[in-house]
Amino acid sequence: MTAPRKSAAKPAAPRRRTRASADDAREALVALRAEVGKAVVGQDATVTGLVIALLCRGHVLLEGVPGVAKTLLVRAVAASLQLDTKRVQFTPDLMPGDITGSLVYDARTARFDFRPGPVFTNLLLADEINRTPPKTQASLLESMEERQVSVDGTPRPLPDPFVVCATQNPVEYEGTYPLPEAQLDRFLLKLTVPLPGRDDEIQILDAHNEGFDPRDLSALRPVAGAADLEAGRAGVLAVTVTPEVLGYVVDVCRATRTSPSLSLGVSPRGATALLATSKAWAWLSGRDYLTPDDVKALARPTLRHRVSVRPEAELEGVTADGVLDGVLASVPVPR
Repeated sequence: MTAPRKSAAKPAAPRRRTRASADDAREALVALRAEVGKAVVGQDATVTGLVIALLCRGHVLLEGVPGVAKTLLVRAVAASLQLDTKRVQFTPDLMPGDITGSLVYDARTARFDFRPGPVFTNLLLADEINRTPPKTQASLLESMEERQVSVDGTPRPLPDPFVVCATQNPVEYEGTYPLPEAQLDRFLLKLTVPLPGRDDEIQILDAHNEGFDPRDLSALRPVAGAADLEAGRAGVLAVTVTPEVLGYVVDVCRATRTSPSLSLGVSPRGATALLATSKAWAWLSGRDYLTPDDVKALARPTLRHRVSVRPEAELEGVTADGVLDGVLASVPVPR
């Protein structure tokens, strides 16, 4: 892990430059993991996934049991990137206008004015998204795909970057509304937030014993900013892909469509998502070319929510990750 840069100690540093070089941007974004680690212990892989989503302008579905710091993780990433963030607790009575905003009558001017909702932010934390009805879930679709909100026929652009970080609890489904496949496919990554290991949990308890307050993130420094993300996106775009590796991405996705354990395989949109996330991982790893190992590294988080395991296979203990592991093992790797 790269240590934070000395210049990152000055909060205004990321804002001072108008353009950042790709190498500086990579150094800053790698340093982000160390900075977030001051508040969230043992979740480096999840932080990397959020960075990849920001580089690819994609959205993230975070799945983990209660109490593994999903909300804190998003807030810490936003603080370390100097990005605005808002949190919406999804409940059965939440209305679409509570997220997107609505027209409010102003008696002083005798007209309706638009009052922006919490979706007008950089990082929107949609907490427990599967606890709100489909109508409210669908209110996010336009903002996720078009980066805008239309109210009363008027489109209103969202800020850049804009990423939805939605969470859901994998152990309690009573009273929930599972996201349909078409909406799951809108998320670039599905990241599982694991329970910390013993040493990490001891470190967490030690921090709380010393007075750490998860509601106060003022100790986190902004080690990167919008300029770094812009330069990083340019660097990811410049990553070269050979025809052989491009064919490997396609072959992996096509193999899911013929798997006997799956009722739904990966669509072409899923293939483009895997290409994008793999290129971002290659760039973060310091390379300007894509390898099959990069594709393998991002296959599970990019594709696990884009496939459906057959019910009879689920009864036998088959999981989406297990099927994807089998697909990766069966598809020939280009040399």
